[in-house]
Amino acid sequence: MNRTLAIDVKNHIGEEIKLNGWVHQIRLVGKIKFVILRDRTGLVQTIVLDKNIDISNLERESAVAIFGKPKLEKQAPNGVELEVSKIEVIEKAQSPLPFEVNRASELTNVKIDSILDHRPFSLRNLELASIFRLQAEIVRAYADFMRSQGFLQIHTSKIISAGTEGGTNLFPIQYFEQKAYLAQSPQFYKQMMVGAGYERVFEIGFVYRAEDHATSRHINEYLSLDFEMGFIEDEQDVIKMEIKLLQYMFEQLKKNCAQELKMHNVELPEIKTIPQLRLSEAIKICTDKYNKKFENENDLDPEAERLICEYSKKEFASDFVFITHYPQSGRPFYTMPAEDGLTRGFDLLYKGLEVTTGSQRINNFEMLVSSMKKFGLKPEDFEFYLEIFRYGMPSHGGLAIGTERLTQQILNLKNIREACLFPRDRYRLTP
Repeated sequence: MNRTLAIDVKNHIGEEIKLNGWVHQIRLVGKIKFVILRDRTGLVQTIVLDKNIDISNLERESAVAIFGKPKLEKQAPNGVELEVSKIEVIEKAQSPLPFEVNRASELTNVKIDSILDHRPFSLRNLELASIFRLQAEIVRAYADFMRSQGFLQIHTSKIISAGTEGGTNLFPIQYFEQKAYLAQSPQFYKQMMVGAGYERVFEIGFVYRAEDHATSRHINEYLSLDFEMGFIEDEQDVIKMEIKLLQYMFEQLKKNCAQELKMHNVELPEIKTIPQLRLSEAIKICTDKYNKKFENENDLDPEAERLICEYSKKEFASDFVFITHYPQSGRPFYTMPAEDGLTRGFDLLYKGLEVTTGSQRINNFEMLVSSMKKFGLKPEDFEFYLEIFRYGMPSHGGLAIGTERLTQQILNLKNIREACLFPRDRYRLTP
């Protein structure tokens, strides 16, 4: 007999069907026995009326096959219930379970490290599993939008000979007789592919940052959504593209992830436009309105990011805000300079957290070499990257979005590790 999924049970009223899944819950109401089954599509209530069917040894989270006929039942979840004719245990779950997963409330007192120690098991919880269903939709929507705008998907190496930001925060590896590193970013490759003639490229890939953090907003391996586009006027073309991307992405999430959003009590806003503030303006707002003190005015610290997003929500009714015109000393060497020692670089903040970094890039060979030297880099170490700039590099720019941070902020998660299937942080290397 072919398997029927929980979501399709309502289409087989009165027919003998087979369900496969896990025992989500067992309930005894007087002499009536209910077994709630869970599969990848959701839950279905089954009722055991046959006295010859013994469920006394049935363990929650066991993998089972349940046979029977569905019937309409107003009081059942989804208005349908399966009357059981047979239960087969495919594999019995061991007892005790690491923790309960059949209700979200039962995980609130479980420490995140315990959840991550038992990550595959934890994802049997519907609320936790919904995080990654939504994240998959973010990635799908991103790729679909990029293709619709004429971008080519590329896949670049994650083993590199030099860092994109001068060799800092790199994970070294032994590559045969040479020393190599895990890639911080596909930045060089994106630019090279623009110059190669593709003009517009995007990538979905992991990047690695050897930053010694142990915070709720940092992980050392994350999924980066990158794009680079040629023949732009300035960074505003990149910003406009991201706004269109976010508008499309949020519409797709509303359409295809309504259940996942509901589980987390999230209602996504309509994105019409996103305000912009210069970094100097943002610092002044934090100083004047919130009495914030700054030790470093080259960037916004986490507190300042939260304050500026609070200001943006109040003044512009926007959860998003672009911060522009960072100083050259605070941005990578390839960032296009602007007036007065500033750059055409920007960040996007979303509900108090930076989720995007981008800029117009330097496309002139001599200017790029000069900038490298100012940053203490040796151009001869980057000849593989510089070569294409000798042969007519178009004006270009791009950005990178942290998938886990975007997921975290959309769903209002407390810790970025909740938005990562298998986090790699300062202390975690398994599972």
